[in-house]
Amino acid sequence: MKKLNKEFWEQKYDRGDMGWDIGHISAPIKEYIDQLTDKHLKILIPGAGNAYELLYLVENGFSNVFVIDIARQPLEQIKKRIPNFPEGQLLEGNFFDLALNNFDLILEQTFFCALDPCLRAAYASKMKQLLKPNGKLAGLLFNFPLTESGPPFGGSPAEYKSLFQENFKIKVLETAYNSIKPRADKELFFIFESK
Repeated sequence: MKKLNKEFWEQKYDRGDMGWDIGHISAPIKEYIDQLTDKHLKILIPGAGNAYELLYLVENGFSNVFVIDIARQPLEQIKKRIPNFPEGQLLEGNFFDLALNNFDLILEQTFFCALDPCLRAAYASKMKQLLKPNGKLAGLLFNFPLTESGPPFGGSPAEYKSLFQENFKIKVLETAYNSIKPRADKELFFIFESK
C-alpha cells in the first residue's frame, strides 16, 4: 500500500496528476446545493482539492464554509480564485486532527475513496464527531469493488451501510443518475444524517 501522506498528495499536485479532478462541480453535488435554502449553514469540505463545491457555494451566497486539505497547493489555488475568502476557513492539515465541530453539513467528493481503506471506520467516527446532531454528511461514494490499487478505492452499498448505520440515519444511498460519463453507474449519491 502506498503511503497516502502529505508528501504523496503534494507530489500529485506538483506533477499535475489529478485524475480525480473533473474541472467543475459535479452535477449531483450541485443539484444538492441548489436545494439548500439556509445560506448560514456551517459547511465543511474535507480533502477539498480544487474545491469547485466551495466556489459554487460562495457564488450562491454561502459564507460559513470551511475547507481542509493535507496538501498546500490546492489551498493556494483557492486563494487565487477567491482572493477575499477568509483565510481562517482554509485549513491545511490532516482531517483526522481537525478540532472544529458543530457542522450542519459536510460535503463528500472523492475524499473518502482517497483514504487508505483501513481508515474508513475512523472516517465514520470523525464525521459523527464533526457534525451537530441531525447534521448531514452528503455527496458521492464510489460503487465498484474495493481494490488495493487505489486511490481511488472502491466500496459497496453494503459496506457503507455497515460503516455508517450505527451513528447515522441512511436517508439516501442510491446510484447517482447524473454522474459524468466516465463515472456513470459507479457513483452513489448519499445523504447520511447524524443520530
